[in-house]
Amino acid sequence: MVNAGAMSGSGNLMDFLDEPFPDVGTYEDFHTIDWLREKSRDTDRHRKITSKSKESIWEFIKSLLDAWSGWVVMLLIGLLAGTLAGVIDLAVDWMTDLKEGVCLSAFWYSHEQCCWTSNETTFEDRDKCPLWQKWSELLVNQSEGASAYILNYLMYILWALLFAFLAVSLVRVFAPYACGSGIPEIKTILSGFIIRGYLGKWTLLIKTVTLVLVVSSGLSLGKEGPLVHVACCCGNFFSSLFSKYSKNEGKRREVLSAAAAAGVSVAFGAPIGGVLFSLEEVSYYFPLKTLWRSFFAALVAAFTLRSINPFGNSRLVLFYVEYHTPWRRKTTRLGKYPVLEVIVVTAITAIIAYPNPYTRQSTSELISELFNDCGALESSQLCDYINDPNMTRPVDDIPDRPAGVGVYTAMWQLALALIFKIVVTIFTFGMKIPSGLFIPSMAVGAIAGRMVGIGVEQLAYHHHDWIIFRNWCRPGADCVTPGLYAMVGAAACLGGVTRMTVSLVVIMFELTGGLEYIVPLMAAAVTSKWVADAFGKEGIYEAHIHLNGYPFLDVKDEFTHRTLATDVMRPRRGEPPLSVLTQDSMTVEDVETLIKETDYNGFPVVVSRDSERLIGFAQRRELILAIKNARQRQEGIVSNSIMYFTEEPPELPANSPHPLKLRRILNLSPFTVTDHTPMETVVDIFRKLGLRQCLVTRSGRLLGIITKKDVLRHMAQMANQDPESIMFN
Repeated sequence: MVNAGAMSGSGNLMDFLDEPFPDVGTYEDFHTIDWLREKSRDTDRHRKITSKSKESIWEFIKSLLDAWSGWVVMLLIGLLAGTLAGVIDLAVDWMTDLKEGVCLSAFWYSHEQCCWTSNETTFEDRDKCPLWQKWSELLVNQSEGASAYILNYLMYILWALLFAFLAVSLVRVFAPYACGSGIPEIKTILSGFIIRGYLGKWTLLIKTVTLVLVVSSGLSLGKEGPLVHVACCCGNFFSSLFSKYSKNEGKRREVLSAAAAAGVSVAFGAPIGGVLFSLEEVSYYFPLKTLWRSFFAALVAAFTLRSINPFGNSRLVLFYVEYHTPWRRKTTRLGKYPVLEVIVVTAITAIIAYPNPYTRQSTSELISELFNDCGALESSQLCDYINDPNMTRPVDDIPDRPAGVGVYTAMWQLALALIFKIVVTIFTFGMKIPSGLFIPSMAVGAIAGRMVGIGVEQLAYHHHDWIIFRNWCRPGADCVTPGLYAMVGAAACLGGVTRMTVSLVVIMFELTGGLEYIVPLMAAAVTSKWVADAFGKEGIYEAHIHLNGYPFLDVKDEFTHRTLATDVMRPRRGEPPLSVLTQDSMTVEDVETLIKETDYNGFPVVVSRDSERLIGFAQRRELILAIKNARQRQEGIVSNSIMYFTEEPPELPANSPHPLKLRRILNLSPFTVTDHTPMETVVDIFRKLGLRQCLVTRSGRLLGIITKKDVLRHMAQMANQDPESIMFN
């Protein structure tokens, strides 16, 4: 603390910021972090730890703990994300079946688990067992007939409405940020934007619970996207336990990138695909060490989920599949009332979904059935082919056969399911509940792919002499695998919606477990991206970001206009002059008045208002905290105390109040460009360096400032879009 005695010699005046105080270096809500500053702070911290490690054994041990803290955080994220994913899978399995009936021996068993434990279940009737009773059997002791069907229908709708109402109520009351998939916001946060509470503990808890409820309700949504949000909440929680990450927003985002990879890993059982998804789709800054740590977190998460084994098949997802045949080459008005919106959409979904077996079952089970190859033991309608009684082929090499009645029935049911899924998904995605788009998109593509596959299969069987089949499809051979068409269709539809390419192919490869399907998957991913790009360059998540007005500077956007920095900088002609601080002539009261009258995130510091020679840049939040703490900790600081940013205090009259030195909060190397710098270069600088703002100068004289928001507005204006759609600072 500086006292009167310390003021006697101007050269001995202390900077009270030599000792850090709370909240310096933090950012306000809905603001962008300064990546360069965070990187510099981490470098200084690492240099300090390295120098101290040579002083004693204890300091050396502390340096080792600091170095290993990143791997510990990754381990904890993987364990928690895998555990939560397993619990969610088990709960969804049980609650989805609860809409149709209950297990008498143990009400917490799903239909499949109930029949596993029954000694009276046969392989042929493996879905029917005395221990599992539908609601009509339990309530009125009837299993067949119109009254039993209507009662089961009503119970299905009531359970769906109850689950959906609980979910939307919990989200609205306790955690509004738990709605949606979370991936657009995760992308925005990883680009450096601050959204307080979005990755908080309440959001984690409510999102986990409501995710189970909404998926079980039968709405056309998936849990895979929201699992990325859940994993990032885990990452944010564990990073807050280590000062290395809690006090540095840049380092925290490295942890969140790895957590996103762990989320995809448990969602699809694809650790490598998760890492590539984080790299390709969501991460803004992805150094090499983050790549390794992401892989470790994804691996631990996948191993944890496999240890829980939620599906009882030692697989990480319900729709894992293996093929034995190689492929052959040749906002509405209703949205203003979120609870009513969810209830109405859920009711419509349940009413329409129940009569069709392909929409009644969960979407993951539907995809699993569509992906499956028709073996000799399959009982699905999709495998109702007319068999040759004289066939003596191995189980895994069943030849193409003519379709039976069940296949034709399944075809028109799938056609209705396709239309239903497309329409209802459009209205479901965006409601105020956790909602992922991965699984509904895959379901739409898988339905279309399976239908095409069956059509090609029957053409090949009945017209094997056609030129397109002649060279590779012999009579009696297994020429076409409809399940493979479903898988390629799912990849194509998901790729078209999200514009994923490399990560999508790897995720689908890890789902199928076969390298030989890489080529058709690559072809599907590339073709779907080309076709989708013809309608618009934005994927669903980028469109969602722009719809919400988040300040996200996408590296995929191109800027080719020939504008200059002087065209974009503030102030422009006719606007008030730029608000600046002088290095040694403003009082504390002057600065407090400037802060009160403006809402800028920071202020350039100049030598004087006459010269406008740039000295540095001071952040608004740090100025407020510095003045507040100086009044509390430093004697003699009053409203008319001179504030200075130089090494030495200015010459003051003898009876002047104590000056306030704030050089430590001054950024002495703010990023600057000249007024004639092309905006193409400025945009590239903002993207690659993650700047909040840059100052515009001419011969060292300050002319103006360009913020990230100014860049986004200018890009929108050049693209003939509304520049005011960028809502946040």
